[in-house]
Amino acid sequence: MSHVLIINAHEPSPYSEGKLNASLVNQAKATLEANGHAVRVVTMQDDIVVEEQLGHFEWADRVILQTPINWMTIPWSFKKYMDEVFTAGMGGALCNFDGRTPEEPKKNYGTGGSRANTKYMLSLTFNAPEESFNDASEYLFQGKSVDDLMMHMHANFRFFGMTALPTFACYDVMKNPNVEADFKRFEAHLNANF
Repeated sequence: MSHVLIINAHEPSPYSEGKLNASLVNQAKATLEANGHAVRVVTMQDDIVVEEQLGHFEWADRVILQTPINWMTIPWSFKKYMDEVFTAGMGGALCNFDGRTPEEPKKNYGTGGSRANTKYMLSLTFNAPEESFNDASEYLFQGKSVDDLMMHMHANFRFFGMTALPTFACYDVMKNPNVEADFKRFEAHLNANF
């Protein structure tokens, strides 16, 4: 069975307390533990000790990033987490710098990852409706997918040598939520990919 690190990147705000993301984390933990996986959960409200966080990544062979999408990206507190934890991990815990060598300084950028046996999954909550993606006639995303929007996060995990599991998303969670259906889809997604 896998060792699964779940990171709840939600940062409470006046617009969102984070109940949905917390519920998805709880559901993932319960589902995965019921299936025999060991699970650790980190939240942005925890006291973040960099060495402890690196230890979580070294322990894990699966990582779930549970995050709302704020202004087309992750919350500021998780970016701070990345700046501190991911940067400290460049000494070998997550990667050996960027993979380039003095002999080939222009090639192989991003190939220094030391977590090649780790898979990751993005689990995202959006105010945007699902129909706003993958449709060239839609104004904002112009036919782009959720994974296109989250390319920067995929690149970060790839930088560590990790392999992506299929992304999960809940859509329209503020104006037209369908939470019960989302929970059912999430459970099926976890069971299919873990």
